[in-house]
Amino acid sequence: MAAIRWQFWLGFSFFLSVVIGAIAGVAWLYYLAMDANEVPLKRLVVQGELRFLERNQVRDALAGEELGSFFSADVNVIRERLEAEPWIEQASVRKEWPDILKVFLVEQKPLGHWNEATRPQALVSAAGEVFEVDKSVIDVLLPKLNGPEHAVKETVEQYQQVSELLQINGHQVVALTLTERFAVDVELLSGIQLRLGREGLLERVQRFIDVFPTIVRHKAQPIDYVDLRYDTGVAVAWKEEERK
Repeated sequence: MAAIRWQFWLGFSFFLSVVIGAIAGVAWLYYLAMDANEVPLKRLVVQGELRFLERNQVRDALAGEELGSFFSADVNVIRERLEAEPWIEQASVRKEWPDILKVFLVEQKPLGHWNEATRPQALVSAAGEVFEVDKSVIDVLLPKLNGPEHAVKETVEQYQQVSELLQINGHQVVALTLTERFAVDVELLSGIQLRLGREGLLERVQRFIDVFPTIVRHKAQPIDYVDLRYDTGVAVAWKEEERK
């Protein structure tokens, strides 16, 4: 009988200790959740392939305000703050116990300069998004794209189509202009201007590619522009020779 009573009290004591431990654990977690300074986020881990953006710039972007604690920090607010930076196209943010904030960044990929004469710091992405940055970090040759501000995507699309066809045939586009009437003018690395007009752009580019060898054989003088705004044929203007 005494053995049974002893086993009962032993089991009851174990059960009671489990309940007390659980209550204490819940109370501790509640205390941490209520105290934003108990588990502050101390470490920032920046991930992602960054070419133009320095990781310390990411830290600077988040240095203006307290990040809060593991429990109080709002990852959506932090993500929005990061995506407000011009070089950051997309950001994802997560917390890692006990004090780590991890951010994964997708950097903007500049396709070219945008309306450089009036917007000297503006770049445009392949998706047609214009963003303004410090261009001193750009270490590659980018084409100059010019067009109406309401037709950014149209300008980008025209450039992508025209430049691809010219590139595979040995001609590099350094500038493209889309006029208000949606006519296209192109400048090549060689200095040649192509006047393509509004319609049948790829057919006209192909016509230039086909006749270019004949043009350069015909006359050694540098070409100023080739006007392809005709149903058939082209008009060629040569640069005037400098007088000594």
